[in-house]
Amino acid sequence: MDGRGFVAERFEEHRARLKAVAYRMLGSPVEAEDAVQEAWLRLARSDAGEIDNLGGWLTTVVGRVCLDMLRSRRQRREESLAEGLPDPVVGRAESTDPETRAMIADSVGPALLVVLESLTPAERLAFVLHDMFGMTFEEIAPVIDRTPVSARQLASRARRRVRGITPEPDPDPVAQRRVVDAFLAASRGGDFEALLSILDPGVVLRLDGGAALPGGLQVVRGRSAVAGRATTFGRAARATVSTPALVNGVAGLVNAIDGEIVSVMSFTVVDGRIAAIDILSDRDRLAGLDLGDSQRPGEN
Repeated sequence: MDGRGFVAERFEEHRARLKAVAYRMLGSPVEAEDAVQEAWLRLARSDAGEIDNLGGWLTTVVGRVCLDMLRSRRQRREESLAEGLPDPVVGRAESTDPETRAMIADSVGPALLVVLESLTPAERLAFVLHDMFGMTFEEIAPVIDRTPVSARQLASRARRRVRGITPEPDPDPVAQRRVVDAFLAASRGGDFEALLSILDPGVVLRLDGGAALPGGLQVVRGRSAVAGRATTFGRAARATVSTPALVNGVAGLVNAIDGEIVSVMSFTVVDGRIAAIDILSDRDRLAGLDLGDSQRPGEN
C-alpha cells in the first residue's frame, strides 16, 4: 500500500465520528459530508507523518470548517434552520453499513438540533465537542480560538439553554415501536381516546412543510390539540404507505403515496408515551433526502 492509500485508510477510521460531529454542528447530513470531505482534502495536502494525533487533528479541522460554514450562513442571512426542522438521519435498525449505523445510533433528536441552531457557532461547537464527544476544554480552545476558560464558559452557557428543553427518549427501540404502531392505528382509525392515552400531556407536534406551509414551521402543543390533528391526518392518510424506520435514532415512519415520499416522522417516546412528534413534509427537501440503506416505501 502506498503512502496515500495508508493515509486514506487511517482517515476512513475516523469518518463516522467526524460526520457525527459535523451533523450536530450543521443540522444537515449533506453539509456534514461536505465538511468531512473538506477535512480529507486538507489532510491530503498535509504531511500526515507529522501529525501525532490524527483523530484530534481531523476533529479540529472539521470543527473549524463547520464554524466557517455557520458564520457564512449567517452572513448570507440564509433562512435559519431554527425556523424549520433539520434534515433527518434515516435508516434501518438492522443496517449493515457501519457509517449509517454510527450516525443512527449516535444521532440526536430534531428538537435538540433546533435548540443547537439557536446557539452562536462558538457556543455550539464548545457544547458539542465537550458534552457530546468528551473533549477537554484544553483541546477545544484552539478549535474556536479561545482560552480554555472561555471555552468552558461558552459550553456552560449553551448547556443552560439546552437543559430541560429536550426530553430523553426511552432506550428500548422495541417499546418505542409499539407506541408508534399504536399511534398509527389510533390516528387512522380516528380513535381520539386511544390517542389521548398514548400522548404525553405536554406533547409537542412540529410540522415543517417548507414554502408550501403558510407561516413556515407549525407547532401544536398539548394532548387534545395533537390528538385532534392526528385524527385529521389519519383520515386523509388512507392511501399512504408507512414504512417503519429509525429517524435520528428514535422510532419513526417514512410515508409515501404511489411510491413518492410525502413525509418523514420521528417520535420521542418518554415513559411509554409520545412526548414529541416531528414531521418533515417539505417536498423539495424530501426529494433530496438521503435515506441511506433504509427501505423506501413500496420497495422490496
